Amino acid sequence: MSTTNISEFLKMAEEKGLKGEGLTREEGEQFVQISEEDFATHLYEILAVTDKVKRAHKGNKANTCGIVNAKSGLCKEDCTFCSQSVHFPEAEVPEYPMATANIIADAARDAERNGTGEFSIVTSGTGIVKDSDINVLKDALTQIKNDTSMMTCASLGIMSRERLQELKDAGLMSFHHNLETSRSFFPNICTTHTYDDDLNTVKLAKEMGFFTCTGGIFGMGESWEHRVELAETLQELDVDSVPINFLNPRPGTPLENMKDLTPMKCLKIIALFRLMLPTKEILVCGGREVNLRDLQPLMFGAGANGTMVGNYLTTLGRPADEDLRMINDLGLVQGSAHS
Repeated sequence: MSTTNISEFLKMAEEKGLKGEGLTREEGEQFVQISEEDFATHLYEILAVTDKVKRAHKGNKANTCGIVNAKSGLCKEDCTFCSQSVHFPEAEVPEYPMATANIIADAARDAERNGTGEFSIVTSGTGIVKDSDINVLKDALTQIKNDTSMMTCASLGIMSRERLQELKDAGLMSFHHNLETSRSFFPNICTTHTYDDDLNTVKLAKEMGFFTCTGGIFGMGESWEHRVELAETLQELDVDSVPINFLNPRPGTPLENMKDLTPMKCLKIIALFRLMLPTKEILVCGGREVNLRDLQPLMFGAGANGTMVGNYLTTLGRPADEDLRMINDLGLVQGSAHS
């Protein structure tokens, strides 16, 4: 695009975004055609639009979430980015069965003390089916509900209606299940389950009344068109929250040498998702420290209205007090999607 065309496009994107209308797939593909050089040149013009659209729908709130890796490793899925897969034995990762309910609840209490507004229980594997594991989760959710004021969330893989209902009755409010990438790129990332398995899981959670949290990982070799395709899929699903993760390549995995991101590309991805999903929660999560580097505060200007605080599943995050200071320094107010 020329400078004039970029300005005209941004005017159109702003008008649609303020009305709550996301860019279409075709318009999203126009946006991603802006070169990285031109994106950097027009960065603050673009961020003025994405920030205005975000604030129109989300105000100055910055949602914060934390997680606990409640069951780690020994996953039979072959997701190429993940060190928890048994398919990549050279990847080093802690391996342990489901933690106790007290350990999970203690992690939640610690997260709330660190200023977190939402807490998610994350487990490895295709899904949780054992009665003993479900009972642990139910006990943990009951403790978290009784002892904290946080929004409760879980990322448990592909689940049945019956199991989800048990957890909902125990206090689970939000269900997280990433699509990881677009349908057309998915076979490059995972072959042990189908894209429809993931889509149907999200649809089921939404049908059951859960707050749905569904996004992906970027920088796995996908094209800009694949990124737009994923955003369109999330439009169609009408999910509530979109977590954006940036690949932090794990040694021993097929993607260990993948280096596809720059800070500008990351900001452009966030901006794309804000403009295509103007009314949704957009949270920047894993990989932001190593990929955005010194530009982390700009993720909020690019359209994010939340972030994950603390450590991730198999990698360390920044100290929580640094993230909370960043949020406060930007004049944003901590909260959760339900606050």
